[in-house]
Amino acid sequence: MKFRFWGVRGSIPSPGPRTARYGGNTTCIEVRSDDDTLIILDGGTGLFPLAQHLLGRLPVHANIFITHSHWDHIHGLPFFMPLFIKGSRVRLHGAVDDVTGNGIEHVMGVQLQNSYFPVSEAQMDATIDYRTLEIGVPIAVGDTVVGNVLMNHPVTNLGYRIDCHGKSLFFTGDHEPWYNPHAPGDPRHAAFEEHLAGRQREIDAAMRGVDALIVDCSYTREEYPAKQGWGHGTFDAAFEMALRVGARTLYCTHHEPTRGDDELEAAFADVMARFRDRLGALEVRLAYEGLEVELR
Repeated sequence: MKFRFWGVRGSIPSPGPRTARYGGNTTCIEVRSDDDTLIILDGGTGLFPLAQHLLGRLPVHANIFITHSHWDHIHGLPFFMPLFIKGSRVRLHGAVDDVTGNGIEHVMGVQLQNSYFPVSEAQMDATIDYRTLEIGVPIAVGDTVVGNVLMNHPVTNLGYRIDCHGKSLFFTGDHEPWYNPHAPGDPRHAAFEEHLAGRQREIDAAMRGVDALIVDCSYTREEYPAKQGWGHGTFDAAFEMALRVGARTLYCTHHEPTRGDDELEAAFADVMARFRDRLGALEVRLAYEGLEVELR
């Protein structure tokens, strides 16, 4: 199994000279299983260059797994060119929208309204279908098994684990470290702590022992207090997570869009220095557009 990053920025595309080394497209990861099943994690603007790459291998049969419905994870979907090509098959997987009660088809339906996009789904020539996932229930896709777990974000966000012939990866989508809104001494504090511990155990179990752990590392520890509740992670929390679950390699992604490449590398160097004596066998890398990894 191998994977490639096509988009590594969070929140909004940030192209330009300051982001040229790591890339300015939003989240999109291509995964290829051992039998060449195509799985795509999220449909940010990185989905557009991936689509151009796939045009050399028609027809395209793709399974797109959406972590959640915020713009930076879906706004490449209408520009996924295989949707317009007869003979291609695209299946979109994701969770129920808690607000509307709709399944994953709602993600496309909203974007393809005439007010926002000039082409309707009826004008797309590919075979398109939808699979609304049950939280915590794995499914078979080609020679892989794709599991999911509920992460911590302001909307329903599924983290995905892909297993293929003994190799595995986990992608968090957007995930914020757990915090208790009730102060110690508040009668609700202890019960909420127990609830959070249970949720963390579920996530840790889904990540346990993965070869590649791909994590939202939007903020530094200094930036996070002003961003609490926004639904994003920190470098430090990601490092702690990777060590706790025994991951082989941690890939830091969802880079803050206002952070240029030099600033990104400085923030990374700072946290690496802080954890240097604890990393052991854990390898840590900053994700960049074009980074391709084969799990052996």
